[in-house]
Amino acid sequence: MRYLESVVTLKLDAEKCIGCGRCAEVCPHRVFAVTDRKAVMVDRGACMECGACQKNCPVEAIAVNAGVGCAYALIRSRISGKEACCG
Repeated sequence: MRYLESVVTLKLDAEKCIGCGRCAEVCPHRVFAVTDRKAVMVDRGACMECGACQKNCPVEAIAVNAGVGCAYALIRSRISGKEACCG
């Protein structure tokens, strides 16, 4: 599933990253991979801004405004019963 391209708030500070791989383990859409002992975003546009990567990063190398963007739109549409604007 693709979300709204180029609006994701996800950011990765590669200098802070220690390559633990937790982001890749917890991301439900496989946005991250670990290459050369560092996390890399392999599909940033697939991010649904759930915040799991940020919450599990032990060195705070990841920032995302959870609930912003498509994830928020999907939740709102579910609550309101109206069609989501992405998906």
